[in-house]
Amino acid sequence: MSLTAPADPKGATTDFADIQAEFDATVGDVVYATMTTVDQKGRPRARVLIPVWERPDGDPSGWLATYRTPVKEAHLANNPHTTFSYWSPRQNQVAIDAVGSWTEDVDERRHVWELYRAGSPQGAGYDLGRFWTGPSGPKLRVLRLAPWRIQVIRGHDLRSRIWRARASA
Repeated sequence: MSLTAPADPKGATTDFADIQAEFDATVGDVVYATMTTVDQKGRPRARVLIPVWERPDGDPSGWLATYRTPVKEAHLANNPHTTFSYWSPRQNQVAIDAVGSWTEDVDERRHVWELYRAGSPQGAGYDLGRFWTGPSGPKLRVLRLAPWRIQVIRGHDLRSRIWRARASA
């Protein structure tokens, strides 16, 4: 029995529009995602957060307003790959494999602040002012998320659809 995925799984696409409606529906329904990183020994660590996703050029990109904790910092410094997982009781799922990088860019931080305030295209978001003093506040940290693979599974038929970034396809 092989445990490796086929090189070109059925339902794979490099056009995010092919899975966008299902992605938006599940992310908007669930809102909270489990973020998983790994330590230097390859051990996973999970935490529940609310990332926001957008499509500035047609392809997905994400942002995470967060605290820069020592564990998160060390994990991402060693391995910037992370996975975000959404699951609903209807068995709808989204798994996002991404590369995370910290940004201190003031314009990006303002953009993320507003995206959370207004709500992402899926409806996720909240008032960051409940936790931080503003986009340039000293404790707010912003993690840029560059997805390279997204899998959407719909519970009613268990159909799996996979998007891959063009560079990683």
